[in-house]
Amino acid sequence: MAMDRHDKEKEMASVLLSALYADVISPSQIRDGFVILLESADDLAVDILDAVDILALFIARAVVDDILPPAFLTRAKKTLPESSKGFQVLQTAEKSYLSAPHHAELVERKWGGSTHITVEEVKKKIADLLREYVESGDAVEACRCIRELGVSFFHHEVVKRALVLAMEIRTAEPLILKLLKEASEEGLISSSQMAKGFARLTESLDDLALDIPSAKSLFQSLIPKAIAEGWLDASFMKSSGEDGQVQAEYEKVKRFKEEVVTIIHEYFLSDDIPELIRSLEDLGMPECNPIFLKKLITLAMDRKNREKEMASVLLSALHIEIFSTDDIVNGFVMLLESAEDTALDILDASNELALFLARAVIDDVLAPLNLEEIGSKLPPNCSGSETVRMARSLIAARHAGERLLRCWGGGTGWAVEDAKDKILKLLEEYESGGVVGEACQCIRDLGMPFFNHEVVKKALVMAMEKKNDRMLDLLRVCFNEGLITINQMTKGFNRIKDGMDDLALDIPNAEEKFIFYVEYAQKKGWLLAPLGSSVADGSSNAGAGT
Repeated sequence: MAMDRHDKEKEMASVLLSALYADVISPSQIRDGFVILLESADDLAVDILDAVDILALFIARAVVDDILPPAFLTRAKKTLPESSKGFQVLQTAEKSYLSAPHHAELVERKWGGSTHITVEEVKKKIADLLREYVESGDAVEACRCIRELGVSFFHHEVVKRALVLAMEIRTAEPLILKLLKEASEEGLISSSQMAKGFARLTESLDDLALDIPSAKSLFQSLIPKAIAEGWLDASFMKSSGEDGQVQAEYEKVKRFKEEVVTIIHEYFLSDDIPELIRSLEDLGMPECNPIFLKKLITLAMDRKNREKEMASVLLSALHIEIFSTDDIVNGFVMLLESAEDTALDILDASNELALFLARAVIDDVLAPLNLEEIGSKLPPNCSGSETVRMARSLIAARHAGERLLRCWGGGTGWAVEDAKDKILKLLEEYESGGVVGEACQCIRDLGMPFFNHEVVKKALVMAMEKKNDRMLDLLRVCFNEGLITINQMTKGFNRIKDGMDDLALDIPNAEEKFIFYVEYAQKKGWLLAPLGSSVADGSSNAGAGT
């Protein structure tokens, strides 16, 4: 996993292996683990371009850190074919890293220096600085010490320990609240780290209550104070529940996050949008749609352009199918609120977030006005606000539409309007004497199964206008071949039903024709009965304009 991420994670992986060596993982298991890696180096190189060099550096680092003996390289070479990537790894480790002058120092600094300060040491430093602050009351000095720790991704621990201290020393509560407020206003502790600190404390309330009997009630009294002073997001109160049942809700959301990470990874492998939508609906937590959006884009940003393009295409599909505009807006707000944290792991996070935002506008997932709404929900001078401004500039540029549709290197990206145009052309060709098999292939080539209800809707309108029921044959074949699902078919019929008043102005017998089509489709089994199911209800706002 570290090989496919940034230098920070590679360094962390090496430090972790040193920490686990002997105490948790035996020397022989370390050796066996590296042998397995060497044996699978050919497969790793398919997905990770520099696999040979990276794995060579991990092995050299393991030798320098004394968790692999130097003799490991000679022994392992004897077990691998000379033509294998694993053999190349050992040669690279030997020649490029372990035989260089001052190689130990070079290898240790290769991934940008050491993270050798342990979690326990950081926790101790946090505890010490908070105790000193409670005694001195000097918030400026305390903020300086927090900043000097240089672990902004670990500030949730500062929040958690500060709150525990406020419960342990009742007289310290005003001081602790003052410190957290100032740290938030200075941008020292981000809103996401603040919420994470509170959330982590909810997890340990039961244990804390053994030492501080009133821990739960004290914690419940701190939440509204923090929200009222503006340094804890009001959504934390909603998620924690008015009756103090914080833990259950937190666990539910935590499980949702774990599930959707798996769902997103599967989507990146399969490119199967209908399957992802089914999986998401099965979870039955539409209130967590913004969290899904945040996870999707965060995971995509840490991967290649292919996945970024897939994430943008998926957003279009989700907006058409199950996500409201509010879900999309709130998801982007959550992303931008934690932009500082994201930037710690993803170097170009701000630019990439701006591209995702701008692309969402080009794809009609967001309206330009929604960018103002998103901006208004963010602190004025945070990096998230700058990202929104950047997105506006991208949209305002010349040929922005075409450029943004190709921002991840082309692929499947096109605007919904382009897709509608392609659908109209293929149906016109079929209607004027085309072959049904060719029309089906064109629908398949669109690669937008989540948008097939548009094919159904346009085919039915064309059948009414031309007084030619040949279109029904095409829909029947599409259904029989599994090209258009019964849900997409029903959604297309429902969109006609919703726009019937407008349609009847141009086609006087539209309603009569529609009733005939519905009865025919239901009789043949490719339309849900009765019409007007929940599938339709979800799409009633999709509009019926051709």
